[in-house]
Amino acid sequence: MSLLTAGTAAPAFSAPNEKGESTSLADFKGKKLILFFYPAANTPSCTAENCSLRDAYAELQAKGYELLGVSPDKGKKLQSFIAKNNLPFHLLSDPDNAVTKSFGAWGEKMMYGKTYEGLLRSTFIIDENGVIERVIDKVDTKNHAQQILEG
Repeated sequence: MSLLTAGTAAPAFSAPNEKGESTSLADFKGKKLILFFYPAANTPSCTAENCSLRDAYAELQAKGYELLGVSPDKGKKLQSFIAKNNLPFHLLSDPDNAVTKSFGAWGEKMMYGKTYEGLLRSTFIIDENGVIERVIDKVDTKNHAQQILEG
C-alpha cells in the first residue's frame, strides 16, 4: 500500500477523538484540514511534532487550517497527551489502523535492522472540497509547522 497522492479525494473516515466523540472528514467540509498521522503519543518525536503544530496553531488557523492528529492510541492516553502538552486540537484514536490504512499511511518500516509493518508518519493537507492538496511523507518533527507553512 502506498500513500495517497495530491489530487486524490480524501477517503471518508470516522473515528473517535480523545473524548470518544465521533469525528469524520465530513465535519470539515468547507474547511482546509491538516490531517497528520503519528505513531504514538508521549514519545519524543511524536511530542516534538505535536508541539510544533501547537506552537504555530494560531498561524495555521489564520491561514484557514483545522488540525487533526491520528494515532493508534486510545482515548485516555490521548486525553493525557493533550493535557500534558496543552494541545489545542483534537486527536483521533485509530487502534485498528482503519483510517491510517485508508490514507496509505501504513507500510513497511525498519528499526534496528528489523523490518516490520507500522504507521508511516505522514501529513495530508486537504482542501475545502475534500481533495488532497499536498502530502508530506518526510516529516521534520521539530519543524513540522514550518514544513506546512512553507509548502
